[in-house]
Amino acid sequence: MQRKPEQLRSHRWFGAGDLRAFGHRSRAKQMGYAAADFAGKPVIAIVNTWSDLNPCHMHFRTRAEEVKRGVWQAGGFPVELPALSLGETYMKPSTMFYRNLLAMEVEELLRSNPVDGAVLLGGCDKTVPAMIMGATSMNLPALFLPAGPMLRGNYRGDVLGSGSDSWKYWAELRAGAITQADWEEVEEGIARSFGTCMTMGTASTMAAVVEVLGLTLPGASSIPAADSSHARLADACGRRIVDMVWADLKPRDVLSAASFDNAVTVAMALGGSTNAIIHLVAMAGRAGVDLPLARFDEISRRTPLLANLRPSGKYLMEDFYYAGGLRALLSRIPDLLDIGCHTVTGKSLAANIDGAKVHNEDVILPRNRPLKTEGGLAVLYGNLAPGGAVIKQSAMEEKFLKHTGPAVVFRDYNDMAARIDDPKLDVSEKSVLVLKNAGPLGGPGMPEWGMLPIPKKLLQKGVRDMVRISDARMSGTSYGSCVLHVAPESYVGGPLAFVEDGDPILLDVRARKLELQIPKEKLAARRAKWKAPPPRFVRGYGMLFANSASQADRGCDFNFLEGTAPTAEPEIH
Repeated sequence: MQRKPEQLRSHRWFGAGDLRAFGHRSRAKQMGYAAADFAGKPVIAIVNTWSDLNPCHMHFRTRAEEVKRGVWQAGGFPVELPALSLGETYMKPSTMFYRNLLAMEVEELLRSNPVDGAVLLGGCDKTVPAMIMGATSMNLPALFLPAGPMLRGNYRGDVLGSGSDSWKYWAELRAGAITQADWEEVEEGIARSFGTCMTMGTASTMAAVVEVLGLTLPGASSIPAADSSHARLADACGRRIVDMVWADLKPRDVLSAASFDNAVTVAMALGGSTNAIIHLVAMAGRAGVDLPLARFDEISRRTPLLANLRPSGKYLMEDFYYAGGLRALLSRIPDLLDIGCHTVTGKSLAANIDGAKVHNEDVILPRNRPLKTEGGLAVLYGNLAPGGAVIKQSAMEEKFLKHTGPAVVFRDYNDMAARIDDPKLDVSEKSVLVLKNAGPLGGPGMPEWGMLPIPKKLLQKGVRDMVRISDARMSGTSYGSCVLHVAPESYVGGPLAFVEDGDPILLDVRARKLELQIPKEKLAARRAKWKAPPPRFVRGYGMLFANSASQADRGCDFNFLEGTAPTAEPEIH
């Protein structure tokens, strides 16, 4: 049913005949707007995470203006609201540390201001789940505009992929296989435009899962940032959100257990980032959907990996777009999806992918020729990870799918950085590198330290992968036999805290096992001796995070933000 102007949320600010509404209207006129610009029209917040320290979002100043154009065209009143920009490259200790802060900000921006709906401008890794989490909790009509991937990189005629080739060439430099001058050439050519990483890293993974959740326009997640189609997408988002406000189509009208299953399926078929697991769990919690780690593994086992994209495969997001993009990939797996799920278009997922075609079967593979027969990610359990751990099985050397080796333990990141290249380090290719105190509270903020560097003396012998275990995350652009998100984390007394040098550790990906192979009595004795570390924070946001964030298997959300309790509307005084 179409709403009337007096039913708009913003009417409470602008439509009354009292002194307070007089003040609201007069201040709008102070900014140069006429009553005809805003009276009786949907007020659309354009929540913009642009920043001079976020290269992925450099085009968002322009895109915000294009969204505004679409809002005006559709008869709405656009207002741009800046929000915290989580620039993955520069923010320390980790953008994950601040994901929940941005989620809170989005919720409060929408709650406290006279807005009826929102277009969310994000893309760089944690901005995506943060904005969806906040918008889901506020539950006003909302539409997501992803930043889009940057253009392909280039180095002496070879195509470079951000992140993936950074790690690759860094290893070659440390091994002495390339020169410093070569390395500087890679630096000059790897990031050629604005936009997010053009590999199937966290940004592209999260954009894709938000599209299949139904919160973007069809095809939005695949368009390169620098393509003119992206500007037209921004304009279309502005027009569509106005219609969504009149129809009162809200995030929780779209999000369901089935749509989250769809999102997990797509993450697996893409060979998506391990980070997607944490974010999807948190996003589902805001929609009132329980999404346990076991569900990810169930879906992974039935889903073939069809996207031949780095770091699991060969190509980049620009190639994926030309091959047909996400809609084309979805057309390969309709039987694995609930295509009746609702979307922000007002139509079903089936309608959104109708007519999609694959234009390059080496980029988007057919079902009878998958890159892998299972999804890209696997969930592991055992006495070392009773709450679970994850691994990107599609981007590791197969010889490590089942491996037992002695632990080489680092107590924290600084210890690892100081000793990893020490020629005296007792390590071989069969060793299992273990990093402690890198989880949600130990990092803090679960930094992307999980792709531990291969010791230099092994790199010089030609070793390029080995088993690594931590309670950290790793970049979605990373690769290797890296076990991540071990829960509970070592900082709070999880079993990882009790591992010592030389302990045998079993990794069996096919059996989904991660086991510390020491007697139970010895493990219990170590647990009894363990002492909790002192708090990292005694004030501010850090203290809030330490007191409220859940463990990785529960999405690291704040316990007071989970669930669907209504966000109270402000009094208008």
